[in-house]
Amino acid sequence: MRSEATRAVLSLGSNLGDRIATLQGAVDLLVAGAGVTPVAVSPVYETAPVGGPEQGSFLNAVLVVDAEGEPKELLELAQSAERAFERVREVRWGPRTLDVDVIAFGGLTDDDPELTLPHPRAHLRAFVLRPWLDTDPAAVLPGRAPVAVLLAGVEEADTGGEQRLRRREDLRLRLPGEAERVG
Repeated sequence: MRSEATRAVLSLGSNLGDRIATLQGAVDLLVAGAGVTPVAVSPVYETAPVGGPEQGSFLNAVLVVDAEGEPKELLELAQSAERAFERVREVRWGPRTLDVDVIAFGGLTDDDPELTLPHPRAHLRAFVLRPWLDTDPAAVLPGRAPVAVLLAGVEEADTGGEQRLRRREDLRLRLPGEAERVG
């Protein structure tokens, strides 16, 4: 077990039910995990689904934490949060109440099929890169490039607008101890 905390990035998404309540509940569960210290949570973005069947739009955000322990312990915490919100895995890339992906765990790179680090498609997904960049303008995806460079490449290649994001100024996720915004 690692004795020092490692900076980790988690991507959160929901397109079923009360999406914002689900995302807030996931943040609350994740940061309450043993050895997990919250660092930042991104603004919320509304995005079209990528791949999979016809389905409603997602709310997406990124949660940055300092995590003690091993990457697979964080994966288990992520999966536990998904189960708490009754995530069902029937159709690949199908609709879901909650999706939590471990995007990066420090500078670790690993091809383990159970938890590939960094996430194998993070560099292609604006709904991961944009909120991550909001939390850390100097972020780097291990083994790839700075997140800002990756996002610019995704946006440039997205001629059809499939990865267009809409920042939801009316929605906000809170970390524990933050006051709710009024009005």
